[in-house]
Amino acid sequence: MIDWLKTEWYNLASKYCNATLAETLWIEIHNNYTNKTRHYHNLSHIYNMLIQAEDLKPEIQDLEALQFSIWYHDIIYKSSKKDNEEKSALFAEKRLKTINFDENRIKIIKKLIVSTKKHELVLNKNLDNTYLLDLDLSVLGADWETYQKYIQNIRKEYKIYPDFMYKPGRKKVLLHFLERETLYFTETYRNKYEVQARKNLTKEIELL
Repeated sequence: MIDWLKTEWYNLASKYCNATLAETLWIEIHNNYTNKTRHYHNLSHIYNMLIQAEDLKPEIQDLEALQFSIWYHDIIYKSSKKDNEEKSALFAEKRLKTINFDENRIKIIKKLIVSTKKHELVLNKNLDNTYLLDLDLSVLGADWETYQKYIQNIRKEYKIYPDFMYKPGRKKVLLHFLERETLYFTETYRNKYEVQARKNLTKEIELL
């Protein structure tokens, strides 16, 4: 997985910068996502999103912007903070400026990253924002065994909070998603994951 990710990063970044800078940025990405506090929001999460994005290429308007958004959307992640997405967006902006990526596209990437905060669309000129959000939440529609591992890893990331604090907060998040008309924005992901995702969320709430 790591080798594939590194190759993917180089293929993307090397279009805009030299190998030395691409390597520096890769090390930074690797170090952030492999931090010992990362149990779910790690390189496996990035890998799963990028792999799925491969199948969506014909549907994506700006594939490179989407890929950079995936790489950087959780680059800053602390469970005790509520501004991770905003900080990740600013982090992405600084790094993408160093490789002379187009400024208008950087602005789009920042908006895409921030949209993962509440999982609400902020850009609707094409399907890129919808696919980013659906990729990010695809785990909700996984089989129950995979979903169980996901909720265990999320709990580990929030281990600083005792159950009496964590469980109500987690339940609120799950209910918020269940109350939405649909969990997924694209027909592709609704057809593939919607039913199972609702079963998983409901079952997790019952276990809390």
